[in-house]
Amino acid sequence: MKNKTSMLEVLRRVIQEVNGARNLDAALATMVRRIRKAMQTDVCSFYLYDKELESLVLMETIGLRTQAVGQVVLPLGEGLVGLVAKRSEPLNLEDAQSHPQFRYFEATGEERYSSFLGVPIIHQRLMLGVLVVQQAEKRQYDDEDEAFLVTMAAQLAGVLAHALATGNLNRRALPSGQTMFKGVAASPGMALGEAVVITPPSDLNSVPDLVPSDEAYEIARLKEAIGKTRDEIRSAAERLVNRISTQELALFDVYQQMLGEAALSEEVEKRIREGQWAPGALADVVRRHVQYLERVDDNYLRERAADIRDLGRRVLAHLQEDAPSTPETYPDNAILVGDEISVAMLGEVPRDKLKGLVSVRGSSTSHVAIVARAMGIPTVLGMVDLPLPRLSGAPVVLDGHRGRLFVRPAPELKARYESLIAEEEALSELLSHEQDLPSETPDGHDMPLMVNTGLAVDAAALLKSRINGVGLYRTEVPFMITERFPGEKEQTRLYRDQLESFSPLPVVMRTLDIGGDKDLPYFPIEEANPFLGWRGMRVTLDHPEVLMVQLRAMLKASQELDNLYVLFPMITNVEEVDEALRLLDRAILELGEEGIEVERPKVGVMIEVPATIYQMDALAKRVDFFSVGSNDLTQYLLAVDRNNPRVSSLYDALHPALLGALYELAQDATRLKKPISLCGELAGDPSGALLLMAMGFTSLSMNAPSLPKVRAAIRRVTLKDAQQLLSEVMLLDTPAQVHMHLDKRMDDWQLSHLLPPRD
Repeated sequence: MKNKTSMLEVLRRVIQEVNGARNLDAALATMVRRIRKAMQTDVCSFYLYDKELESLVLMETIGLRTQAVGQVVLPLGEGLVGLVAKRSEPLNLEDAQSHPQFRYFEATGEERYSSFLGVPIIHQRLMLGVLVVQQAEKRQYDDEDEAFLVTMAAQLAGVLAHALATGNLNRRALPSGQTMFKGVAASPGMALGEAVVITPPSDLNSVPDLVPSDEAYEIARLKEAIGKTRDEIRSAAERLVNRISTQELALFDVYQQMLGEAALSEEVEKRIREGQWAPGALADVVRRHVQYLERVDDNYLRERAADIRDLGRRVLAHLQEDAPSTPETYPDNAILVGDEISVAMLGEVPRDKLKGLVSVRGSSTSHVAIVARAMGIPTVLGMVDLPLPRLSGAPVVLDGHRGRLFVRPAPELKARYESLIAEEEALSELLSHEQDLPSETPDGHDMPLMVNTGLAVDAAALLKSRINGVGLYRTEVPFMITERFPGEKEQTRLYRDQLESFSPLPVVMRTLDIGGDKDLPYFPIEEANPFLGWRGMRVTLDHPEVLMVQLRAMLKASQELDNLYVLFPMITNVEEVDEALRLLDRAILELGEEGIEVERPKVGVMIEVPATIYQMDALAKRVDFFSVGSNDLTQYLLAVDRNNPRVSSLYDALHPALLGALYELAQDATRLKKPISLCGELAGDPSGALLLMAMGFTSLSMNAPSLPKVRAAIRRVTLKDAQQLLSEVMLLDTPAQVHMHLDKRMDDWQLSHLLPPRD
């Protein structure tokens, strides 16, 4: 095969066929034929690696006897094919039978073939199978042949992984044993139950374009469909009203706002008047919003895409006079499983029957994750390898701590999880008695705990007695759910609600943190490298008109309360701080001229760009406090996008380099006599919180569900012991060693029950 054009053409055609095939078995049959023809060889075969059997199974061949398909099974490392899989590298032999690893299978009739070239098919370090070509006469396959087959295997890997995940490839191996799938741990807890697979009510991507014959009729039926959807969501909210706090219930208000005139209906009506029928106009508008949101780099905002998609499907279902596809009845221990689970779907399941949630899409910052945490429902999202069609009705064990789902669990595993669940229930009961006690160590060190919020309304009444304030209020949400930048009055009302609810406790309000791939629907930004692009303060300083409205609204909202703290995100250098402070002073001056006297609030900067670690002295001259965004700092320091499943395993908040940076930051802040807070996942981890306390952080801010266990750890470990632990940890070289040492010390202190279960 010496023609490069034909090689590329064959590659293109094979991948097209494989991608387009409804059934991958048929696509594989085509693929082996095309490869055999392109390489002008006698045999092409595909072996699938079966994890349960730890063996390779012949799945497709052209050239060997077809009755061998499904019958030839090679344990890993056995035979030439097993050797390719074990070594994860190609094997190219002119005389295969003289190789010591050669193994003959009578069923295949392969004794006729001398030459052998096998390449592994690997997806994200996982062995999926082996692609093999063989020839009767002795032939050394050349570099170009090998390159072609390696390229083909690489192209096939992603397609194959997806096909295995979605159940589009018929495994001939036995599927009856226990299997485990991994995802993103979104809400802690564990559950045993029965998988209930739910499918989305309507497909927004398959709505045909039609020109309406009667515009008025289309608009009327759109309004009726939106009305029905509003009622549906209202009744879902009513079912949840006693189960979750006002903060989480506010998510349903967000849904209702999205359904409001300005947000959805007007835009869809405009499309109808431009000559599109109602379902098509709706699908266009929803798709446009979803595309913007899916490019967002802030997880919390990116998840709004799922909410809008869910709403769109619901409205479309009513337009199509098609009820959403959810079961009529649910088992007593339902584990809800779907491609994408929304808050509204959650409300449809009787609460006493809902034991867990699993979704192919989504991350730990999605609306559904927030509600699930509030309801105490174990949740695992982003489980991309899930074979949805084959799960319905299967017994499962869900581990929300480690992001795992066990399908058809073995009796021993089931028994182990039953005892772990009983232990967790007992602990929760125990900790509830000390929630209103101070977060103070036995040797008298006070460690203020604060809460992260992001919604317009929060469960302030319940939280106020348990926290020292709001360590991070994300102001992006109101900007997400409108069709334009919200006005000054609107923002003032939202900020006033938040400041009043928590008064006199401090509320740290972060200015708008968008940009790069974090677009607003009405403010699109396109960049090649969004993570390092136009983000945070870089955007708002380039648009002072947006920042000025926000600063004026915050200042007006803080009148006579004096509990506002302003936080500037994504700071890279001191000039940005100088400019932001100039705008703040100008806003105070302008309001004074309008007869509104306001105090200048305390101002802080977020330490999340590694450059700021080395500018603490200069920053301290300009600001009143520091707030470390440990999630982004980890991401930037380790060069790891934690939402990318290929590298997310490298993201570790206990990486020695990050701990070193955090220690340096805390020491600098102490020397500069400035308060320093940390808001990020590390603060919500009991052992991580002890390390941060020992480093000298003056407050920790976390999601509300993390408060009880962090408080319990602080009340049981002296500052002296925590400092000793820190000095031990700082000598370790790897994240694994840090985790192991923390687990051991927590065990010594009899506090391992505060940590999520480990392997």
